[in-house]
Amino acid sequence: MFDRELAEKAERFLKLRFDDAIYLNEHPDAKAYRIEHTYRVANIGREIAQKEGMNETEMVIACLLHDISYCEEFGEDGWLEHGRRAACIARPFLRELDLAEDRINDICYGIAIHVDDNADFTGERTPFALSVGDADNIDRFDVYRIHETLANDGFLSMDFEQKLQYCQKRLDKLRELIDMQLGTKTAGEMWRSRLSFYILFFEKLIRQLECSERVYDR
Repeated sequence: MFDRELAEKAERFLKLRFDDAIYLNEHPDAKAYRIEHTYRVANIGREIAQKEGMNETEMVIACLLHDISYCEEFGEDGWLEHGRRAACIARPFLRELDLAEDRINDICYGIAIHVDDNADFTGERTPFALSVGDADNIDRFDVYRIHETLANDGFLSMDFEQKLQYCQKRLDKLRELIDMQLGTKTAGEMWRSRLSFYILFFEKLIRQLECSERVYDR
């Protein structure tokens, strides 16, 4: 059963921390993206929880808080540490929700390991904990990220050969990643579906680029 009241408390906590963040308020595009990404991850996590018989409320809360450390200025190793920092920020709030301590630890462990699979406290790599990072990765390789990555990498400003090389490099990496092991059967199916679309996109883009160079014999 999904406890919307608890989920909404997590939403409010997240937004309050983001609203107080100097960097995010100075970079509204980054703030908007981080919120949008967070909601997408929460919805992916909820789907995994539903199909795997996990606690949906706890999964949504974990996913909502997985990037809450973006409320802070990142130092030299800030990005690499942001999962562990997010877990540290989340733990006192989770205690205010009166969740059982073992559930708090499982939620925090999933948040902590979602970046580099390492935590700074003892925990277990349960299917629940792994699913936080799985949901994050699934969003990172979904349709929106194709647009975002092409825009951020300046694809349209590349010359013809650069575009071809760029697409082939992306395609090679995607083919390596498609068989990555995830924490649950559901996440694995979602991952392969999205990676298959990603691969098809770049295969078609390469073909279109090749057809932009000369007339092929049919």
